Amino acid sequence: MKKLIGKLGVISVLLIAMSMTVFANQRVYKLKMATTWGKTASPLIDTSIKMANLAKVMSNGQLIIRVDSASKHKAPLGILDMVKAGQYDIGHSASYYWKGKDINTLPFTSMPFGMTAAEQYAWFYHGGGLELMQKTYKIHKVLSFPGGNTGVQMGGWFKKEIKSVEDLKGLKIRIPGFAGEIMAKAGALVTNIAPGELYTAFERNTIDALEWVGPSMDINMGFHKVAKYYYTGWHEPASELQFIVNKRSYKKLPKNLQEILVLAFRLAAYDMYIQNYDMNAKAWQKMKKEHPQIKVKSFPEDVKKLLKDSNKKLRESMAAKSPLLKEIFKSQEDYMQSIREWTIISDYQYIKDNL
Repeated sequence: MKKLIGKLGVISVLLIAMSMTVFANQRVYKLKMATTWGKTASPLIDTSIKMANLAKVMSNGQLIIRVDSASKHKAPLGILDMVKAGQYDIGHSASYYWKGKDINTLPFTSMPFGMTAAEQYAWFYHGGGLELMQKTYKIHKVLSFPGGNTGVQMGGWFKKEIKSVEDLKGLKIRIPGFAGEIMAKAGALVTNIAPGELYTAFERNTIDALEWVGPSMDINMGFHKVAKYYYTGWHEPASELQFIVNKRSYKKLPKNLQEILVLAFRLAAYDMYIQNYDMNAKAWQKMKKEHPQIKVKSFPEDVKKLLKDSNKKLRESMAAKSPLLKEIFKSQEDYMQSIREWTIISDYQYIKDNL
């Protein structure tokens, strides 16, 4: 010890001893997180794991989050209830899964013909979206934060080309949620089939078309082997996942760990967006090379008009039943109107002018 003091000085030794004591006395907070995703559902499950790792590193090991995939807790669509009840401290899922419990949760994932991912992130963090999300989830006694975006989801795989609105009538299609209601109004026969049964149903003509996500996730499902028409997106232009936090669990954390947790959410969410963008690009190149028969199509103008008209009527009907939903819709509409002009003269025009 004398030699050490001689080399470093008394003050240095005292500082080292103090820092070691502080570190030893730091309380470790252990939280449990349930996800909707299975162990192989990349990049969705990746985002849950990255968030937990970020929280651990930024907190110097004070914040430890155990991630349970759907295969462990067996309730992929029960995340909100489990977090609300305190069975789990955190959940990673998607807000529109709870529309049956609370219709006001629907717009925080994505809305047909709505904002792009960049626009929607701007709305969340600079346009009042995050405040509206907390207002919505307050009744459930949880906090909710953006949890990762898939970007524009493709309009789906179709065995036959859609040339007019007549081709939608009687079309058997798997497409869930709000988009499914719109398709039903357009005359399609909408169904929802479990993911594990989709390929078989598609291959055996139980359904004529289906919507999943995009190349990065579709390629593993093999839909491109069954249908050659791949339609561009309209229904989920910016599908945002969510991190849900039990309020009691959150309040038990020291202020600095609360900030670290929220920052880990934000970093992991954006990382998922760019990871999925990269995965989509690579998967599309593989699809195109191995299955050159695939034709990327956009719906004809009369179909798009019908879908937009149906979307407008459904939104008006839903908003009339909920003042909060009406407030959320208006906030999104106003923000999109203000930001879309910049999107057009920047990203859109750049791509259009330099193809």
